[in-house]
Amino acid sequence: MSPYVDPVPLPDRVFSTVRTGTGAGDLRRALDVLTGPSLAHVVELVVWRSAPDALTVANSAGSCRVTAGGHEPLEGQDPLARQDPTAFAGVAAELATPCPPPSVNHYPHAAARLWSAFAEPDRAPDIAVVHTDAHYWPDQQGHLGEHGSLGVLQSRAPLLLSGPGVTARGLLSTSARTVDVAPTLLALAGLPVPDGLDGRPLVDAGSADRVLGLLWDGANASALYDGAASGLLPNVARLLERGCAYVGGAIAEFPSVTLVNHTCALTGVGPGRHGIVNNAYWDRTAQQQILANDSTTWHVACDLLRPGVRTLWEMAGDIGTACVNEPIDRGAGYTTFGLVRAAATGDGTKSLAEALPPATGDPLASQEFVAADRDYAWASQMDAVGLTQMLTLYGEEKPPRLAWWNTTLTDSAHHAGGAHSPIATAGLVDADRRLGVFLDLLVERDLLDGTAILLTADHGMTHADPDCRGDWDQALADAGVAVRDEAYGYLYLGVDV
Repeated sequence: MSPYVDPVPLPDRVFSTVRTGTGAGDLRRALDVLTGPSLAHVVELVVWRSAPDALTVANSAGSCRVTAGGHEPLEGQDPLARQDPTAFAGVAAELATPCPPPSVNHYPHAAARLWSAFAEPDRAPDIAVVHTDAHYWPDQQGHLGEHGSLGVLQSRAPLLLSGPGVTARGLLSTSARTVDVAPTLLALAGLPVPDGLDGRPLVDAGSADRVLGLLWDGANASALYDGAASGLLPNVARLLERGCAYVGGAIAEFPSVTLVNHTCALTGVGPGRHGIVNNAYWDRTAQQQILANDSTTWHVACDLLRPGVRTLWEMAGDIGTACVNEPIDRGAGYTTFGLVRAAATGDGTKSLAEALPPATGDPLASQEFVAADRDYAWASQMDAVGLTQMLTLYGEEKPPRLAWWNTTLTDSAHHAGGAHSPIATAGLVDADRRLGVFLDLLVERDLLDGTAILLTADHGMTHADPDCRGDWDQALADAGVAVRDEAYGYLYLGVDV
């Protein structure tokens, strides 16, 4: 395949290992397989800790050394040479290069993101394998729409700031990171931002009467901005009229998956500190698999946080807070999953399922896709409940001063069809309709002018190539390498499979 060059052998000095019981021979055999030319179409990058203070990043074309402060090339092409967060920005640019190969892809904030992912002592993998954007892996529960990569398109979430405390206007050629969300919400509310966070506030201290964070899970940044400009998403445009959006978006921490970055957004620290390192991972101390992002465990996600990590709600204090349809809710005054936990029997999901209204006939849901896709219908039900909660909370005499509203449908829709597909577009349109109903309530109650709103996502999304197949697990097994592969990309050596 033309985007990939001839393989470059890895230098011997990168094969040391720092984990007790992990043999350098096992590591080398695994890396020889993963960086070989036969997997270059599905393996974008391979990352491992090669020294106590360094990681090595490699693919079939070259390698580099990563420390907490940056990176330096080792052999062949530098795999992290390009790190522009605005690369391929805009729908036209994304459609022109829907799956950037490693030879042209960009990896914003690569050193900081990788270092955080591997900083967790008990849960980080021995090897992280990064999928190419083109890789399609339905046999391992992959979708046409995918994320999780270090690459810019799967990592770039939208970021829009609106209302009091936001002075800039229009699209700005800049970017931020997901860990900046919590400190920015605190700053907009005029609350102190604690020292020691990985993120930073993106605004000066504000004095908004109310602050609201919106997370449209899996929303593609370019599609969101283009929809606001074209009139497809008129309510996103209403927000943008009162503020600004970042072309480079908010870059997700690695891996660019759901619960990792929900947690980053609502704690202000990366996975190496908050402890949720992937949607599924192996905990060496507990000697067990942790399914963090699962319908049976989402409502207890905060139990996985490391000691000393504080949520946005704990940092804000008792000021009147609400957290809707969001698992990182510890300390919030009102929380959807708090109600689930209080009412739960068994796995805690039955009581929530019983409360969901039917999606069929919902005027805010695209009925074509409700009928055609079960996940689209279920997510529409979840988001209808979310809107009902928001209307109730902001219809009260004292609305929340600081709130968060998680939208699920945008992720389900983008997974179903991939970025810029008709079903992904419908998911954005439905989310915009629900936003419009909520904004109309704020206008009716004369609350909008005093409300600062931040709209973001937990990651970006691309469109896989259905013809790009391959499985490194099978290749490793064929080479006699036994690994435990969690979340299809986090490899643990020396663990019973």
